[in-house]
Amino acid sequence: MKSRTWTSILAYTSARILMFGCAVILLYLAGARGVLLLALGLVISALASYILLNKQRAIIAERLNGRLSNAGSKVSELRGRLDEGTKAEDAGDAEEETVQAN
Repeated sequence: MKSRTWTSILAYTSARILMFGCAVILLYLAGARGVLLLALGLVISALASYILLNKQRAIIAERLNGRLSNAGSKVSELRGRLDEGTKAEDAGDAEEETVQAN
């Protein structure tokens, strides 16, 4: 599952870079130069990728959210175990104080 996620991310990133390159080339042929060329290239490629790569972006987001929820459940489990250990330790300390007081 990890490799499929990274493959999807690599494909999405490659498509974004390709869109930017195409936009820059078309704008260069249209006569844009310098900072204007890069700024317009970024805007056009961002809009195009938002429309054309929406499905792929949703797939990546779903996979990453699944991985994050798995990590979150592991953290919750660890916190529960730590709380149980703390309660057991506190109960042991309370028993020692009772024995020492008598």
